[in-house]
Amino acid sequence: MAVTVKDVAREAQVSVATVSRVINGHSNVTHDTRARIIAIADRLRYVPDSAARGLATGLTNTVGVLLPDLHGEFFSEIIRGIDIAARRRGLHLLLSGMHGSAGEATLAIRAFKGRVDGLLIMSPYADCAFLEAHSSDDTPTVLMNTPVRGQSISAFCLDNRGGARAVVQHLFNCGRRNIAFIGGPEDNFDAAERLAGFQEALAALRPHASGSVLQGDFSEQSGYRAGQQITTLTPRPDAVFAANDMMALGCLFALKERGTRVPDDIALAGFDDIPVARFVSPALTTVRVRMAELGERALTRLAEAIADPGSIPVCTETLAADLVIRASCGARPHAAPRMPDITMPTIF
Repeated sequence: MAVTVKDVAREAQVSVATVSRVINGHSNVTHDTRARIIAIADRLRYVPDSAARGLATGLTNTVGVLLPDLHGEFFSEIIRGIDIAARRRGLHLLLSGMHGSAGEATLAIRAFKGRVDGLLIMSPYADCAFLEAHSSDDTPTVLMNTPVRGQSISAFCLDNRGGARAVVQHLFNCGRRNIAFIGGPEDNFDAAERLAGFQEALAALRPHASGSVLQGDFSEQSGYRAGQQITTLTPRPDAVFAANDMMALGCLFALKERGTRVPDDIALAGFDDIPVARFVSPALTTVRVRMAELGERALTRLAEAIADPGSIPVCTETLAADLVIRASCGARPHAAPRMPDITMPTIF
């Protein structure tokens, strides 16, 4: 026989209502009573009946997560952060990827309706018109790294522009003046922001530095192709900044294959700080973005909005991106003038 809430209440010598308050995370129970009930529930291996809870509360205890893709370390880290926060609250996840299609994003959101209590969305298509057409006022939504700002929906973003500017400044400080940039997919928000940061930094450094842009798609293969192309450019760049680490690693392989020494001939930097970045030779200079923290904080904000609709203020938060200096850019930075501070417009 399955253990019921009544069994836990009888063993703890409290009411069923008190056990329910503990299981549902309400605060109006003393610390000692809560600890005793949780210990007894664990010992009895009590599992809350989600169907019964749903009937009582009108909630599914499930959150929908819509991402551009589910493949790669960037998205797996976001999912890991979401999952950590969800498990703390007894929430389940429904995941969907849109794979570069606005139509798939629309179908996913429609499929989520009635099955989830709230939505986490990371999508280049989620502009104001898209959200107005497909989101529901009674379904709390939080955006992650999505180009909508200042609306009635909270958002959590990475400081892609600031991170990109820091990389260019570091390469300049290391004595590099001709910097090539390997960009990401054209419809990707992170890629667009990192390209903008690169261009802003060059504009601030001119006429002291120059740069060129090569197209990539965030894959190792596109980085490899760009690396091959870079070795044929005249004049040849003395530094390469790839918009993500996977492209930087592909570029590194191509440069080595052509006999180009990194960092002696060409310095190399990436973005994301995926785990393998520190284990290649030379170890990769990159920008550390806390993808798991992004997912965790977004889920936390969404759970608060689900628990108490209307009580959580709408806001947009930007998570810092930190430059991680490793051997792929050479020795310690030279003494060099810093580029002027760039006053960034607030995006709404």
